[in-house]
Amino acid sequence: MNLHENQRLAKLSQSEIRAMTLACTQMQGINLAQGVCDTGVPEPVLEAAKQAMDQGFNIYTRYDGLAELRQALAERLKIFNHITANPETEITVSAGATGAFHCVCMGLLQPGDEVILFEPYYGYHLSTILAVEAVPKFVSLQGNDWNLSLDDLEQAITKRTKAIVVNTPANPSGKVFSKEELQAIAEIAKHHDLFVFTDEIYEYFVYDQRSHVSVAALPGMAERTITISGYSKTFSITGWRIGHAVAASRWASMIGAMNDLVYVCAPAPLQYGVAMGIHELKPTFYEGLLQSFQRKRDQFCQVLEDIGLAQFIPQGAYYVLADVSRLPGTNGKERAMYLLEKTGVAGVPGEAFFQGNDGARYVRFSFAKTDTDLDVACERLKTLV
Repeated sequence: MNLHENQRLAKLSQSEIRAMTLACTQMQGINLAQGVCDTGVPEPVLEAAKQAMDQGFNIYTRYDGLAELRQALAERLKIFNHITANPETEITVSAGATGAFHCVCMGLLQPGDEVILFEPYYGYHLSTILAVEAVPKFVSLQGNDWNLSLDDLEQAITKRTKAIVVNTPANPSGKVFSKEELQAIAEIAKHHDLFVFTDEIYEYFVYDQRSHVSVAALPGMAERTITISGYSKTFSITGWRIGHAVAASRWASMIGAMNDLVYVCAPAPLQYGVAMGIHELKPTFYEGLLQSFQRKRDQFCQVLEDIGLAQFIPQGAYYVLADVSRLPGTNGKERAMYLLEKTGVAGVPGEAFFQGNDGARYVRFSFAKTDTDLDVACERLKTLV
């Protein structure tokens, strides 16, 4: 028999996020492993999607997205991100930000190209790079504050390096890259003629008076930056799978071609719902969202501090990497399972975000939960004292 397994799969493994979600479901626990964001969906977003279905927005859209959504994104990018993008030629709507990242990698990377990831990294970034047969190179962020060493970044670059991935605010660490850090990365990218792929899906979750900075808005970076984001987290519609990539037209045409081949288009009525949400929701919505999640962060991190699971207080996003090294077990998976079995609260083993054994001391939790579920999770975790 000549049939055999695809060798690409040998490099990949099931997401630990999915694995812990399944384990949590089996134990009927509280899932803080997956960033499902089960808070409420804004009413204008829901109503617009329903109306779109009733009005016939149920067939294919253009491969790069519904005109109304591309226009809404262009307007919002200019106001919030200080990025000027032509909605006709420079924006591609895709199947979530993860789908957009996949199309970017397929469209712009060749097998053997090296791509730099900052560690701790988001697992789907790594798996996508491997899936397109590019080569990940890791630059570890340093210390309890996840500081970036520019020397380490320079040393990681070779003649085969094609791109740097920047996730800000970052999953899983909660780090928000400062403008100074991003400017330094930009200068290195220009010097070595590299792409910068940015994942900015948590751009509206930035705490303690910090500001989100988009790399593409920095001088000289619009031509070489691919900005990836979406409203899955902001509007609590992670299951809708609506994301986007923004790039100079010559790169956008390649990204769009891949999006057409793989996804054809994102769901039409859901695109319309997102477009109307962007148009109709006022600044007070984003302010309220930020206040709500900063309160959730403070509540959850205080509980972790009280039970001796020290952590870096997230500057953005809605994840916490807790130091669980005091718990029984020799690695992150054993400690995550211990937590699940003892408290019924699921987190993700730290090895999902690190190479080697560096992640063994961590478990990642998501605090993007309803107040009721977060309260219950906190009470359960307190039993570890």
